Amino acid sequence: MMEKTRKAIIIGAGPAGLAAALRLQQQTNITCTVYELRSQPTTLGGAIGIQPNGLRLLSRLGVYDEFESHGYSGTSLTLHSLQGHDVGSTDMVGWAREKTGFGYLRIKRMDIVEILKKAVEKAKIPIHFGKRLIKTENFEEAGDSGSRAGVRVTFEDGSVDEADILLGCDGIHSFVRRTYVDPEHEPVYSGLSGLGALIPSSALSPETTKLINGFEGTLTEEGMLAVNPCLPTKEEIFMFFSKWVPLPDSGDSRDGWEVHGKEEVDGFKEQLLSTLEHAQGDWSNALRELVHGTSSVNFYPVYRLPLGGRWSRGRSVLVGDAAHAMSPHAGQGVSMALEDVFLLSRLLADPERSIEEVFEKYARIRRPRVDEIFQMAADNAEMRKKSTPTGLWLKELKFNTMMNISWAFGLDKKGIKQGHLVYDIDEAEL
Repeated sequence: MMEKTRKAIIIGAGPAGLAAALRLQQQTNITCTVYELRSQPTTLGGAIGIQPNGLRLLSRLGVYDEFESHGYSGTSLTLHSLQGHDVGSTDMVGWAREKTGFGYLRIKRMDIVEILKKAVEKAKIPIHFGKRLIKTENFEEAGDSGSRAGVRVTFEDGSVDEADILLGCDGIHSFVRRTYVDPEHEPVYSGLSGLGALIPSSALSPETTKLINGFEGTLTEEGMLAVNPCLPTKEEIFMFFSKWVPLPDSGDSRDGWEVHGKEEVDGFKEQLLSTLEHAQGDWSNALRELVHGTSSVNFYPVYRLPLGGRWSRGRSVLVGDAAHAMSPHAGQGVSMALEDVFLLSRLLADPERSIEEVFEKYARIRRPRVDEIFQMAADNAEMRKKSTPTGLWLKELKFNTMMNISWAFGLDKKGIKQGHLVYDIDEAEL
């Protein structure tokens, strides 16, 4: 007997929602419709790092080649000192690349969304923009062919849709979570914010561009300043400054915002130039040139969801940041969402599994992995805390010691601290 076609409503047309639509179509008999609050894909988000565990899933999704053609795949990590020397360097994913065949990619968020959006459109999966969700509810109705259960959504424009399941892929400030799945589980400000800028290489000297060959980090007393190309031939550079700051008086909890005004941009430049005032060496001069080349700035207050909370209710389930948003300092945000998507699709591929069983197994399998990466991101964020000159020296000494020990004992060739990068969600036991 032919399996009955099922339907899923996906709220959110970011990386999680678009990837979910693609994978569900690939692996299940579920048809999808995607709804997005914004009137068009957002260009906010700077550039995002994706590591081997996520890149492998993008390959299985059929979009890896397109991703690679839009991002920068250098895998070196170098920590520079403001005193004019390099503290140490390493290959971020060397061992993991040998195991998986995939390395590291820094790519603009707008390119991620655009590539996935085109793939979804090519697959003839409908996406509706400008749809503000105002109500989610489960229903069970009796009909001529027996009872029918599902989920119903209502939008601000009066339109209504129904499906067998709903995936809340609408980010850390998820409407699906806030109003239906787990209203009491609220994001908290981490104390950390990011200031980022995309700088064209044409605004830089060839000497400066030549110095940027991967993830170039610089610890300062105020936080960490990092630089990474985000296009294949370094045509554009992403610079971001992570620091611990009070949330603005407005208490604005948006995912971030972009400013172009001269006053705000000049304020960002003055702040960084003040931090670099006594910095020495060629790299410090390159940083000053990058600051001067900045024409717009993104501000990102970093929120995260405390561990725990519900991930599903009735026929609705949370995916990605909507379920488990963490600070970005493990470079695993997109990859965690992809792992969610792939596991859910595997579970839903069997139409004999009840929705309750699917959602229970999804949470039980994913939580230990999410908890591990959440803690890793929190630990890495500690490096961004404000420090005294002595504290900064100790941080650099710690990094240098770790690099020397790793080299002396060949730890980098044994996968120390890279085990999480070879994790394969498709091998998880169901």
